[in-house]
Formats: sequence, structure tokens, C-alpha cells
Amino acid sequence: MEIQKAAGVEVMAPSRFRRICVFCGSSMGKKSSYQDAAVELGQQLVARNIDLVYGGGSLGFMGLVSQAVHTGGRHVLGVIPKALMPREITGETIGEVKVVSDMHQRKAEMGRQSDAFIALPGGYGTLEELFETITWAQLGIHDKPVKVTIGKCYYDALLSSIDTAVEEGFIQPTARHIIVLAPTPAELLDKLEVYT
Repeated sequence: MEIQKAAGVEVMAPSRFRRICVFCGSSMGKKSSYQDAAVELGQQLVARNIDLVYGGGSLGFMGLVSQAVHTGGRHVLGVIPKALMPREITGETIGEVKVVSDMHQRKAEMGRQSDAFIALPGGYGTLEELFETITWAQLGIHDKPVKVTIGKCYYDALLSSIDTAVEEGFIQPTARHIIVLAPTPAELLDKLEVYT
């Protein structure tokens, strides 16, 4: 992303995205580096004037990234199935929370509200959201960029499996570029900006 100087202050050029959906877990995981990356991603969204769409929970990475964006003054939209509210929301909700009937409606609404998608480390739910969004891109249901994680190692084995699927002829080489890795939130967002 281009950084410009205005009256002696560094200002980022406007992003092409208004809202980015972040898929992430409702747990903290074991590595503080992943937690730091979740907070840094939220701060990067704020610095680039991008609003957040996410799964609506207040726990784990969902809580970290949403709190960072909300604290920075950007709009936060959480989309959560009614059945998950007691499990994933503790205390006060962050930003706007839209309650939906089920997981299918959650993904559809998150997809409808977002201009791009990022996945932080997470479990089955995060992986399922990520893969459905990638499948939609591969099938041409949307042309929004999908990028994975910040940080080292977490998705390396997954990307290796995807490369094997390409080598074995189950994923087209042209569809491999849908999913990429970046070591920092800033680099990940820069890759989103130039995605075609």
C-alpha cells in the first residue's frame, strides 16, 4: 500500500475495500504471536479505514480483532447464529451484532457484507468458512479476494496439501492463487490490494 506524506504526517492511500471479513477462532490458541497478529490486523484495518465483518463472538481471536477495530473507531459487524450466542459472546458485545438462524445464513451474510476475506488461525469452523469462500471464488460465485493467515507455520501444512491437490489434478493451477500466505498483517493487506 502506498504511503503518502500530508502536512508531515504519513497517511496511507485509500484502500479499495470498505469492509473485510475476518474468519478466526473463538479460542486464543497457544502462541502469543498469533494473538499479537490478530490485534495487529485489527489495527491495520483501522489505519487503512476498513471496517470489519466477523463471526460476532467476543472470545478468542474474534474478540481480539473486533476490539482492536472497534477501539480504533471503525465499524464492526458481527454475524452470529442465535444458537452460538451463549457460547461465543461473553459480557458486552462489540459493535453491531446481527443474529441469524444458522451457520449457512451466517456465511451468506458475511459474504454479502464483505469485499474481501482473511483467515486467521482457527479450528474446524474457521477452516470450513475459509474453504467455502474459496470454493465460491473458484466457481465464480464471487470475485472477492481470499487470503490466509498472518504469521508463520499455522497454515503451511494446509497449503502443502493444496499444492498436492494441484499436482494430482484435483485443483486447477489457475485456482491455486486464490489462497496465499503472508507473514504480517500489513503484507497480507497489501497483497489483497493488488489481487486480480
